[in-house]
Amino acid sequence: MNIEEVREHCMAKKGVIEEFPFDSDTLVFKVMGKIFLLTSLTFQPFRINLKMEPELVGEFRDKYNDVIPGYHMNKKHWNSVYYDNGTIPRKDLVWMLDHSYDEVVKGLPKKTRDELNKVN
Repeated sequence: MNIEEVREHCMAKKGVIEEFPFDSDTLVFKVMGKIFLLTSLTFQPFRINLKMEPELVGEFRDKYNDVIPGYHMNKKHWNSVYYDNGTIPRKDLVWMLDHSYDEVVKGLPKKTRDELNKVN
């Protein structure tokens, strides 16, 4: 997957916006105002930070060399994933994207989750 494919996948999800809240290089995807993915537009090789259930964080780090503790993030909940090295199957890359989104949605207050469910 490349940045364009990641962007398309993220923007197709309910309640997602993209922005540059930190600088002109760090692209952030949020659901209902909460971050579920960050990436640098210039860092090579391409990597993204994704949220994950704490029980799964280490499992994915052990399974793939291209999954490491989240750069500048809480290492208990976030992994940095090198996306374009071709060592992680596409289905697992997509699963990690979807899981990150779902983890953030799960942590939203009920009222916010109800608002998200009303979004087309």
